[in-house]
Parts: sequence; C-alpha cells; structure tokens
Amino acid sequence: MERGWMFRTLIWGGLIVTSAIGCGTTRMTDTARSATEMLLISQAIDRSVNQLDFTVLAGKPVFFEEKVLDGVTDKGYLASSLRAKMLADGCLLVEDKAKATYVVEARAGCVGTDKQSLLIGVPQMNLPTIMPGQPPVIPEMPLIKSTDQQGVAKILVFAYNRNTGQAVWQSGVQESVTRSKDTWVCGAGPFQKGTIQRPTEGPIEQIDVLGVINDPSKAVPSSGRTGVTQAAFFEETGKASEVKQVSNDTGSKNSPATEAAKPGPLQSIPSTALPPVPGTTASEKSVK
Repeated sequence: MERGWMFRTLIWGGLIVTSAIGCGTTRMTDTARSATEMLLISQAIDRSVNQLDFTVLAGKPVFFEEKVLDGVTDKGYLASSLRAKMLADGCLLVEDKAKATYVVEARAGCVGTDKQSLLIGVPQMNLPTIMPGQPPVIPEMPLIKSTDQQGVAKILVFAYNRNTGQAVWQSGVQESVTRSKDTWVCGAGPFQKGTIQRPTEGPIEQIDVLGVINDPSKAVPSSGRTGVTQAAFFEETGKASEVKQVSNDTGSKNSPATEAAKPGPLQSIPSTALPPVPGTTASEKSVK
C-alpha cells in the first residue's frame, strides 16, 4: 500500500514538473546592410562635414544644391548633415533657388567601405569528390583571424553668387577614414577596436526627442563653428540663428552670440589660406 502511494506521488510529481516546463522561440532578423557598415560610413561623413566652415556665408540667403549627390551611398544622411552644418554656421537656408543670393553645391568623391582579412591557420577547403553528391568540406580552423573594415568619405563643397555666377568659396578636399577591426585568437573573440567603438561625440544623452538640451551646461562651447555631432542650442533672432556659448565654469553666464552668425558682408579669405594663382592680382585673391 505504501509503495503504491509513493508510485502515484512520483507520477503526479512528474506530470506537474513536465507541465511547468515551457517552450518558446524568438524570431531574429538582420537588415540588408550591417550596422558596422552603416556606422563606418555615417561616422566618416560626420568627420568630413565637421571640417567644413560655412561662416563666410553666415547671415546670407543660401540655396543648397544636392542634385550632384544622386547615386551616392547614404545621400540622405550626407545631405542632411551638410544642411545642419550650414545652419549651425549661421547660413540662412531657402528652399526656392530664385530667392537665394548664393548657391552651395556639394559633391562626393567617395562614400563607401573597404574590407581586409587575415587568417593564420587552415582555411576552409573542398575535398575532391569521389562519389556523386555534395563534396566534403574541411571547416576553417584558424589560430589567428582578423578582419579590418574601413569607411571612407571624400567630400568637396563650393559656393557661388547666383546672380553674377562668381565663385565665392570652396572647401577643398575633406576626407575622413573610419575603422573597425575584429580579431579572433584560437577561437576566442572577437576582440574589437576602432573608431566606431568609441563613445559618440557630444552629450547626446542630454538631448530629448525634440532636440532640446535638458541640461544646457553640458552643451559644447562654440567659437563660430559647431560640429554636426555636437550638442548645441540656438536662439532664433529673426534673421540668423545665433549659437550661444556655454561655459563649464560654475556661475558663468552665456556669452554673446558669435559674430559669425550675424548678418554682414562676406568676410575675406586670408591670402595665406589659398595658394597664389598665376596671373591674378592681389585684389582677385580675396573674396569680396
């Protein structure tokens, strides 16, 4: 009698445990492009755009011509970054080309990635087929394996007067290279390093969904130029957006708006900034 009770107890206990065990599946998908590739390209674009200086057109009505960028990888991100940089430097963007005094045109010599791989060990190989069917495969057996992927962005921008067709400014070549390197040692890894593994530039965590900085003391000080990856806040004056500088010193107040954001005549580019052109006079070397 006692054995029968113990047997029934074991059966019921097993049923309870079995019913308590669940089974679930999680569906995982990948995008058409890897996150590493997109980060490498976007970071290279950010770095190249940050090197541009549009303050020579601060306070001026400017039309951004982006038709030349058709077909460029991540054209939308590149065009938006250029617009953001022009606005941060005080330009007045207009949507109608006929209402603009100056036209800014951008072109990209390269926006893409390269990849290099290194393997020390036995690579994957297909053995000769003896019988019909799938040939036998020797799997990869690496001692050390490394992949090095680079993102490259080469951007050039120039501006001209729409009414006269006269050149006003050109940026020169702005090229940036980003990197992501993964290394495996005896199957352990990946050990990652590169530019995209670094923290994002600027206190992005201080910006809410509307782009308003919750803590202005964390904003990056500006001296007339603001990077597109930096947190900043702007004061609308009715003519040009002025970038307020924020000091990290306790008790300090906001400094006046930068002079570059105020409307005024085009500033002359120093003669030392550009190489002399044969056959030109001293008055032709500066931008009026």
